[in-house]
Amino acid sequence: MNRRSLLLRAAGLTAVVGGAWWARETLLWPKPTLIFADSGATPWLAYARRSLVPTVRVRLGGREVVALIDSGAQYSVIDRTLFADLPSAGRSMFDMPLVAYGVGGGTQVGRGTTLTVDLPGLAIQGLRAAILDLGPLASENGLQTPLILGQDVLGEAILALDPRRRYSRLIRREAFVRPPDLASATVRREGGGLTTEVTVEGSAVVAVVDTGASALLGLSREAATGAGLMDGRPQGWGVSLVLGGVLRSTTVEARTVTFADHLYRRVSVGVFDQPPLPNFPGGLVGMEAFAGRRVAMDVGAGTLLVSRPMDLTLG
Repeated sequence: MNRRSLLLRAAGLTAVVGGAWWARETLLWPKPTLIFADSGATPWLAYARRSLVPTVRVRLGGREVVALIDSGAQYSVIDRTLFADLPSAGRSMFDMPLVAYGVGGGTQVGRGTTLTVDLPGLAIQGLRAAILDLGPLASENGLQTPLILGQDVLGEAILALDPRRRYSRLIRREAFVRPPDLASATVRREGGGLTTEVTVEGSAVVAVVDTGASALLGLSREAATGAGLMDGRPQGWGVSLVLGGVLRSTTVEARTVTFADHLYRRVSVGVFDQPPLPNFPGGLVGMEAFAGRRVAMDVGAGTLLVSRPMDLTLG
């Protein structure tokens, strides 16, 4: 089995497609306060789980938990079971109803809480988080990440990623020094996250840059149809962990995909059903798009810096 076949088969099992998408008009969500150590950054932190998506160990309510760093989640989320297990000092709750929408159309109604989260070199204070059932994202048989750090956190710092070495780092914006080998990718800040235009077999699709997704690209059924991928070509299926459960989705192969000035060939694309929300993105660009590349993402400023991919061609 070659490397590409292994990646395609694993993608259906390990993809974490999309974080929580929210009904904005119902929410008033203050920004958290990020207090960095004197260095202005966390150290490079090894991924806490064997997955393409960035995960980090944090301290919450006197215990260590693993958090998913998810640029596709508009707000941070704590699993209901973990929230119930926190000591009373860490369980402040505010009675603001919210509605969460996940990829595939799943919805949940919940309430919120205010948390203090500690990482090496960083304290996140006043973090408003939704209390939801994260299902397999939090369970022992899933990704085991009962906490999601979303765009509310990433809007206040720069997220640096080294996927090849499986390390991540958060940096205070004023302390960031741009590495000379990182080039700007064309993105825009929209809806609290970063969107970019990808081309799928020559057809342009607007997609969210989603560190919570492991697959290179996921498309809504409408976007996949518009790009010509639902033209009768062979279809497969994959299983993805989504908000509150497991999503079985169609997969098709795109002959070409371009993203951040790089051409990808023969890409397995997951096709998901779009929730009934205005301006929901047509696509999700996940962590496989950054294989062999280094990344500096500033969600608050609307910028994305990416290195060139490593040349994996064998002579």
